[in-house]
Amino acid sequence: MKLVYIFSSSWLFFGVILQSCFSKLSLDLWLLSKLFNSRYPNVTAAVTEIVKSSDKSSASMPKGKQGQQISDGSSASISKGRPGVDEGNQKKNGMVGTQSSDETSDSTPSTSKGKDRSVDYSSSSTNTGESLGLTGNLNEMSLSDKSGKSYKASAKRHKSSAQYQPDKWMLPCKSENALTQLNLAIVGHVDSGKSTLSGRLLHLLGRITQKQMLKYEKEAKLQGKGSFAYAWALDESPEERERGITMTVAVAYFDSKKYHVVVIDSPGHKDFVPNMISGSTQADAAILVIDASVGGFEAGMDSKGQTREHALLIRSFGVDQIIVAVNKMDSVEYSKDRFDLIRTQLGTFLHSCGFKDSLVSWIPLSAVENQNLVAAPSDIRFSSWYRGPYLLDAIDSLQPPTRDFSKPLLMPICDVVISSSQGQVSACGKLEAGALQSGLKVLVIPSGDVGTVRSLERDSKACDVARAGDNVTVSLLGIDGSNVMTGGVLCHPDFPVAVARHFELKVLMLDLEIPLVIGSQLEFHGHHAKEAARVVKIISALDSKTGKVTKKAPRRLTSKQSAVIEVLLDGPVCMEEFTNCRALGRVFLRTSGKTIAVGIITRIMEDQE
Repeated sequence: MKLVYIFSSSWLFFGVILQSCFSKLSLDLWLLSKLFNSRYPNVTAAVTEIVKSSDKSSASMPKGKQGQQISDGSSASISKGRPGVDEGNQKKNGMVGTQSSDETSDSTPSTSKGKDRSVDYSSSSTNTGESLGLTGNLNEMSLSDKSGKSYKASAKRHKSSAQYQPDKWMLPCKSENALTQLNLAIVGHVDSGKSTLSGRLLHLLGRITQKQMLKYEKEAKLQGKGSFAYAWALDESPEERERGITMTVAVAYFDSKKYHVVVIDSPGHKDFVPNMISGSTQADAAILVIDASVGGFEAGMDSKGQTREHALLIRSFGVDQIIVAVNKMDSVEYSKDRFDLIRTQLGTFLHSCGFKDSLVSWIPLSAVENQNLVAAPSDIRFSSWYRGPYLLDAIDSLQPPTRDFSKPLLMPICDVVISSSQGQVSACGKLEAGALQSGLKVLVIPSGDVGTVRSLERDSKACDVARAGDNVTVSLLGIDGSNVMTGGVLCHPDFPVAVARHFELKVLMLDLEIPLVIGSQLEFHGHHAKEAARVVKIISALDSKTGKVTKKAPRRLTSKQSAVIEVLLDGPVCMEEFTNCRALGRVFLRTSGKTIAVGIITRIMEDQE
């Protein structure tokens, strides 16, 4: 009996000591969180989670032993720029990796030496007492490429942008009388007259002065290219002028009665389709320029022509409003029969691309002879049969685009300007969501660095606030220029975009010369990002109309098939699932200088390598 009593007493004594240890641990952790809260505010949520877990262990202790707990068409000032991608200048250093999980989406931030991760998003921050988990899409994980280089994430990721609450200044004021911005892409087959049309329109609206126009005409005649004078207003580089083709994306601005129009003049030559993709992904609507001359229209509609490819790409960008500008009508003497033939043949193709007839406008015109651009046609051969709107009216008839003002900041970077003399870096792009103002903290992905907005420029003029839909240049402080790159993204520090290299895609195959099989080498394009990729799995073939699975794990894919595939990229890129962000969820697959598939990201997968 004595032995049993001694054993029981020892066990009871041991239990009391153990309970006391748990209580002390809970108290110490609470004091630790209080101590570090002022200096390291981002650590608090993680410590809170641990304290709560510890408190559960001490819940059965006697009262008093438990640890404490936490409770009209006039011209405006317009500038030109070139936000298109120079593919060879995309930086590969400073990338940040990620992995996606369907079960966990919260994460705690990591801190870098010498860098302050505090964020001045007072009412828009979601740290309102909810404790953060310790795992997630961007939680201090690494992703290695073939070279063995490890990319580390240093940003936290919340469950959903639905938790985000914008500040009042981020939403447009109802009393503002500013024109709605419309990003208008000018696309079409090479030599269809896109730059000439854009230049002529800018000149007629006062964007280009008569003195400048005389200068362009003189320079063009000296090189024996007198008919290119208007195009030279946008094609500024010596190589573009010498070759007579647009090679990069040019940007200009004008005001109509209804819109502040941002003109995105895209290259039409097949060699520069990647630049066209990078520029036109910013578009709200598009003008598809058609060469009405005999042989010109047919060349664009050929299997190797850019009329078909550009129309498919524009629709894949999410653009559903399109103006078909049938240019060079003077070359066919303003023939109504020729216009009707083009409308019939091209209309059938546009319908197959997914364009609704009610959202397609057909405008015959002549840019060279200034017919039907900003006024009704004056040539009797034209006006005798055409009674429709002119081009500027058609632009004003477009429906205004919807904007994501109330969502977290998201700006894909289309160009980077580094000033070595001033020691500053600027990122250019279109705000897809949210808003910016000077002094705001922003997260640069994929580097994971947090910087401060020094200043903003819109249309080459300083501005105080930029909102979704605006094309802006953002000057940044506290950021190394090598960590800001084309294809990256500026975003809200609490809502970083995903960075990955393994994706599940739902794609529509276009015209294939060679079937797509596992191991096929591709070029992966998404917004302004480009990366080499290969097909690692063909999951299923789908019915193009119903979307239902018709065959699992097919060995190959051919033209016009829809399918679900997996691709693995050589390096990580900033993308999102289409359901989370449409702008960053669209992809284009190319090979041998040709677009072979368009699609969306259905799942960002964990890298298994």
